[in-house]
Parts: sequence; C-alpha cells; structure tokens
Amino acid sequence: MMENIEKIFDAEEVIEDFEVMTKDAGTIQEETLEKILKENGGTEYLKKWGLNGRTDVETFKACVPIVSHNDLNPYIQRIADGDLSPILTGKPIQAISLSSGTTQGKPMFVPFNDELMKSTMQTFKTSFAFRNREFPIGNGKVLHIIYSSKQFKTKGGLATGTATTHVYRNAQYKKTMKVMSTPICSPDEVIFGPDFRQSLYCHLLSGLIFRNEIQVVSSAFAHSIVQAFQTFEQVWEELVVDIREGVLSSRVTVPSIRLAMSKVLKPDPELADTIYSKCSSLSNWYGLIHKLFPNTKYIYGIMTGSMEPYLKKLRHYAGELPLVSADYGSSEGWVGVNVNPKFPPEMVTYAVLPNTGYFELLPLEENLIGMEQANSPVCLTEVKLGEEYEIVFTNFAGLYRYRLGDVVKIKGFHNSTPELQFICRRNLVLSINIDKNAEKYLQLAVEAAGKHLVDEKLEVVDFTSHANISSDPGHYVIFWELSGEATDEILQECCNCLDKSFLDSSYVNNRRMNTIGALELRIVKRGTFNKILDHFVGLGGAVSQFKTPRCVGPKNSSLIQILSTNVVKSYSSTAIF
Repeated sequence: MMENIEKIFDAEEVIEDFEVMTKDAGTIQEETLEKILKENGGTEYLKKWGLNGRTDVETFKACVPIVSHNDLNPYIQRIADGDLSPILTGKPIQAISLSSGTTQGKPMFVPFNDELMKSTMQTFKTSFAFRNREFPIGNGKVLHIIYSSKQFKTKGGLATGTATTHVYRNAQYKKTMKVMSTPICSPDEVIFGPDFRQSLYCHLLSGLIFRNEIQVVSSAFAHSIVQAFQTFEQVWEELVVDIREGVLSSRVTVPSIRLAMSKVLKPDPELADTIYSKCSSLSNWYGLIHKLFPNTKYIYGIMTGSMEPYLKKLRHYAGELPLVSADYGSSEGWVGVNVNPKFPPEMVTYAVLPNTGYFELLPLEENLIGMEQANSPVCLTEVKLGEEYEIVFTNFAGLYRYRLGDVVKIKGFHNSTPELQFICRRNLVLSINIDKNAEKYLQLAVEAAGKHLVDEKLEVVDFTSHANISSDPGHYVIFWELSGEATDEILQECCNCLDKSFLDSSYVNNRRMNTIGALELRIVKRGTFNKILDHFVGLGGAVSQFKTPRCVGPKNSSLIQILSTNVVKSYSSTAIF
C-alpha cells in the first residue's frame, strides 16, 4: 500500500490489500507496535519507562503510562527548540504540526514525520478506492477548497504549520492526486496564498473556468464548503464579469495569485452567459453546486461531529448530489477510513486502519453524558459492539499511549477491525457542577429550538456555548448568529426551548433547585462567527482546519470577548422545571 505512488492506481488492488490487512487486525496491531518500539526503543522517553528493548503488548502496557498532551509537551518543546538527541523518536522529527486550537484557544505542538505522511497517503488511496467503486469518476478535476496556513520556523529551525499544510506542501500529495485522476483545478498560488478570502474567490473562479471538468467538490470540512457557496451568493456577478472580460477582479491584490490566475483566465462570453443563466434560474440557490458543475459526482469533506450543524445548508446547495463524509484523522495521525461512502453523514462509520498506529480504547459508561471512565483500556479487537470508548493512540512520530480525547461508539466490524462512529470530543462538555452535556446534546437542543424560527423563514447560521460560572448560580450561555431579525417573542420561545432540551438528569434537578441558573440566549451580530474565523487565522491557523468551537472554555478569553462585544440581544429562560 505504501509503495511507489507514481505507478498506475489500481483501486481493486488497494481494496484487496485493505481486506487482507483487516482480516487479522490483531496480528497487524502487534506487528505495528513492535515496529514502533524497535525503531524508537532507544529514545529518552521509552528508556525512562524501563522497556529494555522489549516490544510485546503486555510489557508496553505495563510499563508505559497513558498520557495527555500536557505530559508530552516538555519533550515536544525541546525538539522544537532544536534538541537533536533521540527524545521521542529514533530518527529526527522533520516538522511540527499545530493542532486546530479552536477549543482551548491555543494550538498545540504535535510531531510530524515521513511515517505520518505515508499513512496519510495510504488513507487517501484506500478511501478513494472505496469511493470510486461506488461513485466512479473519469479523468477530470476537483474543486478542492483548501487553504494552506503560513509556515514558520521554531527556535530549533523546524518547519511548523498545520498537518494539512505539511501534506499539501509535500510532493507526494500532488503525485497521489494525479495518480488518482483527481488533480485540483486551482493553481498552487491560490492554495498557498496569504489571504484566504482572495484564495476563496479564486477557487470559485477556477472551478467555473473548468466547470465541465469538475468531478468532485470538496474541502477538509463541511463548514468550508458552505462558507464558499455563501460567498458565491455575494460575488457571483463579479465572477461572471471576470470570465466575460478575461480580467481578474481588483479585489485580488496578491501578485503571485494574479499572475497564476492570468494563465487560466481568458475572455469567455459564452461561459459567462451560461453561468449567469444558471444562477438567475435558481430558486433560493437550491441545487447550486450541480447547476454550476454539471458533471460532479459527489461532495466530499468531514461532515461528522461539529460539522453536522452545517449539513442542512450543504444539502440545500447540493440538491440531489450525494454527500460523502471524509475519513477520520487528527493532527496526531489517522484513525480510520469511510469504507461505506453511500451512507449518509449522520450514519457514517470509520474502519480502523490497523497499521497506522497502535490503538487502545478506554471504555466509558453507557451513559455518555456521565463520561465515567473504566480503569483499563482494551485492545482494538477486544471492543464490544454498541459500547463507547475514548481512543488512546501510539504512533510512529513519538506519541505513546496518547489520549486523543475523542469518544467513539462501536457500530460494527469490517472483517476483524472495528467500525467506529465519532460521538464527540471528550472535553467539549457544558458543565456547571455535576451536570454534563456533551456537544451532541447541545446540537440537539439547538436543532429543537431552531424549529421555532421556521415559520419566520429564519435559520441559525452558527452557534456556540459557554458555561458562565462567574455568576451565582452559574448558568449556560448559548450564542446564536441568525440569518435575519426575529421578534422578541420568538426568541424567548427559543430560549425556553433550549433550556428544556437539556435532558441530563443532573441538569434538570439542579435547575429545579436553582443551583444552576436560567439558561441565557445571546444573539450576536451578523458576521460574528467570521470574526472568530479571522481570529483563528490570525493565530496562524488554516481555514481548512477551522472548526467552530461548540463550547468555549474559560481559558479562551479572546473568543469570549469577541462573542460578548457583538451581542445585540439577550434572553433569560422563563421555563418552569
């Protein structure tokens, strides 16, 4: 699977390799751990725990503790600062990835190396093979709405940026896309441009220029696709003028982007007329993507977890086009692939790749809200159907028994490897005292309350939350950005509905006893969540990696300030418990 990627891509061969590997996932896992420990057994970190060259599962689990990022951060920081001794890995770390940081407000350093790049290419090829079997594409192009973050050097000279930036800048990535007949329609200068709004405009323009060749519309996250076509609604007439005259809009000022686009943008009045006619005929932009790109087979991106609230809008733009959820990974590495691409995003599962790392799973109580953790993790092949777990990950880049912080549910098995459903981030929980409401329950509450807006032809554009413990008693605060103006009466109903929709028994009992105060709904100005995105990008994050934080923690003071300074209306629940 990880051989020369320049050879002709054979989807059935890739699938067969995956089938063979997953038929004995337990053995593959043992071999993967053995390989990791043989390569890195002489490191300072592993020597500290007394493995003494042993590579078996039992010794590893008995000697090496389960850790969080805080435990490994001092080691990672030394690497970033230029310490070349074998600290976490036998071979030197080549780059540092930045986690998104949208939850806690501060990106984390994560080691990145060639092994992670190899597993990324394996994941992309395996996933594409299964997709292409269900949705075959010919030779064409992809409108891939991606943005590379700025790279900078650490004190020790290591290139630092998001994991996606490392991937996009790697020559293997472009070769793999070419081999799979899915080259990106936008010039590199657009992807690596310094201003993502200018890049977005040119992504859309590139897609329109090659509209009949576009086979797939994709981005890292559903949010980015929705944002792109919301932008299209505002700038489509300007794009048509560009195509008609063959001259790029003055809104694009970056010289490198202007030069690159001048090579593909030529006067084409016929294409301009076609696009104008297509857009003018649409009712409320329904089915926009297929109208613009008639040969598109599907829309692709991560659509689970915090992306689910964007599915309604994405389906509106997609019309009848299938939505295919992308694979399961993180800055730390890849977990699984979507081998059932016809499943709707709400039902998608991920078959774990047993050779990308060594996986353990910490059992959780049946009640997700409680998030109670059992003492001992189980191996990948020991999980039980229907149970929920937190993932513990050991990879080839120096993370050993590392808690990813993701909660997953076992929905089935592909041969002997489990198929996981992503449930939520473990730390994304609204809580005042003993109450605990995870991201999923916040989303359900917002969906329930949002139904009160339907008759007004309004919708929740985006949302987040905060547990306000500065008041006594503490209370939940929900921030909404709306598509238009709603009456005070309607918004009070929404506020009451939100309060009553949190069904955690501890929350309900505390509300009855007034040890948790009335929920507060705060309406923010249009564009507030774009300001949060701008803030994230200003910290060096990539737009492709951005996820609206659904629960803003107390340490994330900058986001709380952005939200608070843009509040235009506020309502306190009058619901009776």
